[in-house]
Amino acid sequence: MYKLLSHNDLDGVSCGILAKLAFGKQVQVRYNSVSGLDREVAWFLEKSDRGTFLLITDLSVNEENEKRLEEFYQGGGKVQLIDHHKTAIHLNDYSWGHVVVENEEGNLTSATSLFYEYLVQEGYLTANQAIDEYVELVRQYDTWEWEKNENYEAHRLNALFFLVSIDEFEEKMMERLQEGNHFYFDEFENKILVMEDNKMERYIRRKRRELIQHKIGNFYAGVVFAESYHSELGNELGKDCPHLDYIAIVNIGSRRMGFRTIHDYVDVSEIAGEYGGGGHEKASGCTMTQSAYHSFVEETFHLEPLREDARRNRYNTKGNAFGTLYSSKTESIFLLYQENETWHLEENQQKTSHVFSSFQEGENYLKRNYEAWLVRDDQYVHYLIDKIKLKRW
Repeated sequence: MYKLLSHNDLDGVSCGILAKLAFGKQVQVRYNSVSGLDREVAWFLEKSDRGTFLLITDLSVNEENEKRLEEFYQGGGKVQLIDHHKTAIHLNDYSWGHVVVENEEGNLTSATSLFYEYLVQEGYLTANQAIDEYVELVRQYDTWEWEKNENYEAHRLNALFFLVSIDEFEEKMMERLQEGNHFYFDEFENKILVMEDNKMERYIRRKRRELIQHKIGNFYAGVVFAESYHSELGNELGKDCPHLDYIAIVNIGSRRMGFRTIHDYVDVSEIAGEYGGGGHEKASGCTMTQSAYHSFVEETFHLEPLREDARRNRYNTKGNAFGTLYSSKTESIFLLYQENETWHLEENQQKTSHVFSSFQEGENYLKRNYEAWLVRDDQYVHYLIDKIKLKRW
């Protein structure tokens, strides 16, 4: 007999699908939250069922269970842990641990892709075209490579996962993968996925108007309270506000937090680790500890959301040769403009001493220190007219 303990997201559930394809009725699958895994492992070890092969995917155990699993293994128990999170690398010190963040080709891995390789190599599962394509969609979504590769089918697969129950998703996927042909979405799924895309876009636009800026430690965080679309929301808000080092998504209902960043200089797994969590460099999470609640809820609740940049400008655009105009909550007006190889700043028609090596550096300064926003074209044109008039006089 086999027992699989896996995460309850797309990557984790896909491991369960592969396990059921490989072992059929001989495997018992249970999906867990990050915090729930250790309870399941402890319960399994208390039974000391050495006749059951324990498989753990997409999650890592705490220090206590780490030691107990080693004792179980040394005592003749069968266990295999497969993960792809950097915070679990130390489990490679054990014979039963297999943690790979990046494969030999330089591609980021997922638990599904690693588990698929394991099942095929061990002879538990026969590969086919449909499974190959499905596993790659899961990997690209979980590592966020889908956006770089413009592989929207990966994004749609995750959307479908959240639109139906886990049982229904498993049943649909197993039937499709056993066919062995190309992976596909049926006609009904395509229709509801179009509706879901529209719903998600509206949700992200609404949450952008609720985004709060808050400096925590050495980083500027964008804090938003949200229950849905955490990965998409964090990515879109990060791109819309590149001056923020990372986005913190607070889910009060589940008492959990997610962290997302688009920047290479920020490792949000380290930030999550400060609050007892972990994950990837670009995406991580944690439970809402008292410390996390204080930093991201108590300290931000009274703050006003960031104003959005004007979106339909033709003239007042970022990096404009004539300068880019911003306003602030104190009603100050800032012009960020280029002279030779550097960028300079005017405040209320007066030149300041600030010099920046790039436009982005200058905008980061404005948005971080003044929470400034890009003004509309009409205000920009009036500003330039007034500037010309002042020079004439």
